[in-house]
Amino acid sequence: RTIRAQVLTMRERAYIQVARLSGMNSLEVIVKELMPNLLPYLAASFVGATAASILACIGLEALGLGPQSLPTLGMTIFWAISFSAMLRNMWWWWLPPIIIIATLFVGLFLLTAGLDEIANPRLRRRM
Repeated sequence: RTIRAQVLTMRERAYIQVARLSGMNSLEVIVKELMPNLLPYLAASFVGATAASILACIGLEALGLGPQSLPTLGMTIFWAISFSAMLRNMWWWWLPPIIIIATLFVGLFLLTAGLDEIANPRLRRRM
């Protein structure tokens, strides 16, 4: 939805009208004018969707709803919960997956914030 809204607002801008009046066809306008301005939004949207899908996958696996034969972070957390690793003070079962997941999501968040800063002129800092 956000990409569509961005395209609809960009379609009415003056530089798109100038490109059309200069003789560009629709494909040229899309490739040369719209896509360079849309790429940061597309990248930020892609990174956000990737983070959401990873979180959903890990969450389902931690609940035991994933393939139990595959060694994934979510299944590691599931088995740590199943065998009461926290109560038995077996930190090596649950701490490394949680650190990896936290590091992954902090990195994806920082990447999304950086792409949003590139895409949104109001967030750009003056240098």
